[in-house]
Amino acid sequence: MRDPAKLALADGTIYTGTAFGAKTETVGEMVFNTALSGYQEVLTDPSYAGQIVTMTYPHIGNYGVNSVDVESGRPWVSGFVVRELARRSSNYRSEQDLDSYLAEHGIPGIEGIDTRALVRKVRIQGAMPAVLSTTDMDDESLRAKAAAAPGMAGQDRVREVCGTEAYDWTEGEPEGFATTVGRAAPEYRVAALDCGIKRNILRLLVDAGFRVRVFPATAPASEITAFSPDGLFLSNGPGDPAAVTYAASTVRELLPTGLPIFGICLGHQILGLASGAETIKLKFGHRGVNQPVKDLTTGKVEITSQNHGFAVSIRGLEKHGLELTHVNLNDGTVEGFRHTELPAFAVQYHPEASPGPHDSRHLFGRFRELIASTR
Repeated sequence: MRDPAKLALADGTIYTGTAFGAKTETVGEMVFNTALSGYQEVLTDPSYAGQIVTMTYPHIGNYGVNSVDVESGRPWVSGFVVRELARRSSNYRSEQDLDSYLAEHGIPGIEGIDTRALVRKVRIQGAMPAVLSTTDMDDESLRAKAAAAPGMAGQDRVREVCGTEAYDWTEGEPEGFATTVGRAAPEYRVAALDCGIKRNILRLLVDAGFRVRVFPATAPASEITAFSPDGLFLSNGPGDPAAVTYAASTVRELLPTGLPIFGICLGHQILGLASGAETIKLKFGHRGVNQPVKDLTTGKVEITSQNHGFAVSIRGLEKHGLELTHVNLNDGTVEGFRHTELPAFAVQYHPEASPGPHDSRHLFGRFRELIASTR
């Protein structure tokens, strides 16, 4: 017999299931991801810090966990919710089962609940605070904890996931990984601002022909300019972008210098804020690998990997010198823009995928072309 676990939402809903992973209690924003696979990349994406994630696909853990497919040094989710946990890892690359992996890193999980009902509730009512516990089985106690938990708005989660010291990254994609970028000669120096950067982003920057130095999100503009970079990359990351004022201030200082800039996800939002635009919180966000995005400059539609709960507001883009370049075909939200006077552009989605389709990997090449055009 396995131990019980409970998930309590801020609206008072209680789900009772079976525990796996660590025996503990956690608080976080309840969100969902629609990918059929890629749970390991989801777990280790720093952008999920402070969130309890449920997968819409019902059978999770069947191919285990390995040391290659991680996107950072540890899982960052607060808790994990699945319909059914696979007890057997059936893959030649598996090094560990999902249950023991989460237990090792102190992350609780719950299985055996109706994840369809849970996702439907989040879609209708929006992402909300939640408590996942394998230690407290009292419904009223859990409801009180969930009701008192803070929402994600206003939270700076970047400081807990970004590094504290600059370092060089030289690793490209492992042999056998599919790529549309190819390995180019390392011709340009790029400073990557780490707001919770994924490893596959760094790999694709290397493959695109960059010598990459990673700086913590708190690094001042003077530290970055001392590196004499040819370009600046702004990474993904967790929390409310409006709370990451230090990163926006750094970018605001560097923008007028004409340094080419490319931002992804939170980096897209930071570039928007640095340019004078506003960000908004989405009702339940975009998290999955099947989001259709239209490139307004080419007319092409790409299927993209996404993970964000905030977005740049479309209002006032033009007055801040920003041109809308990409739009989400599901809800019309901003998925990309470029600066009309300065060499800077950004996208809200994840062209590095991991997990997800490779439709948008060409954007790393576009960044290289942008830098070359300013030399």
